[in-house]
Amino acid sequence: MSELSQHEFTGPSAPLTREGPEAMQAFVTRHRPFILLVVVLIAQLLLLSLQITRNRNVRLIQVWAVDVFSPFERGLHWAVSEVGGVWGTVVNLRSAQKENQQLRAQRDQLLARVNELSEKAGEGDRLRALLALKTGLPYSTVAAEVIASSPGERSAAIYIDKGRDAGLTNDLAVLTPTGIVGKIIAVFPRLSQVLLITDSASGVGCFLAKSRVQGVLKGSSLSLAELHYVMNEAPVEVGEAVVTSGLDQVYPKGLAVGTVVETSNGNIYRRILVRPAAGLDRLESVLVVLKPTPDKAPGR
Repeated sequence: MSELSQHEFTGPSAPLTREGPEAMQAFVTRHRPFILLVVVLIAQLLLLSLQITRNRNVRLIQVWAVDVFSPFERGLHWAVSEVGGVWGTVVNLRSAQKENQQLRAQRDQLLARVNELSEKAGEGDRLRALLALKTGLPYSTVAAEVIASSPGERSAAIYIDKGRDAGLTNDLAVLTPTGIVGKIIAVFPRLSQVLLITDSASGVGCFLAKSRVQGVLKGSSLSLAELHYVMNEAPVEVGEAVVTSGLDQVYPKGLAVGTVVETSNGNIYRRILVRPAAGLDRLESVLVVLKPTPDKAPGR
């Protein structure tokens, strides 16, 4: 009775659980023959690989080692090559950038030098043309430089750097090698004001070079002038040259004035637009024609 009661109260003993090192030790103890067999086979395989050779007396273990480590070697070689290539590209780019900056600086210097030489060459050409005109004219002339233009959107006057001290007076003709520019309307000690032929207050006695029909040229805009008092019956062609007649007592006869660019009939007189021969918007050097004295008049 007492034993039964003791068995009922205590019950069957619970099995002991083994964890950690005890479980591993139990596993090794239980599979020791199999583990020993695997170790012996691996050892035998390594010994055989050391003894077996392949082509060119290369041991099998070396072949295996190469097969195992060659992917890592190729990866390392690729990484080193890529890094080296990127670094080389960066170095080359920096070198090319520096070289480009040097080349741009040299280009800017050369362009500045070319512009300077071009300006000097252009100035030399203008002065030679002016000298040739001065030599070919049967009148006394004074060379002058344009220093300013009258302010205003419809400015038709300029200022030159010669005045009363150089012997200039009012109503003297001003011209360039390509054609007449205008006349002096105001004189100061060291500068003069010149009214351009495109000003509406200007008037130039002219005739058409081909038909010899005479008229008076007056300004109509900043770039064109109009030849007045030519009858509708007079033959006028676009492209015909207009020259000075000398009847205005300002401009000597035979100087280039411009070219007819448009013509049409009016009520009585033709409407004739003339483009000046001289570049009035880019004047730099001009000649002023002095009035001839009686003892130096042309033809005497």
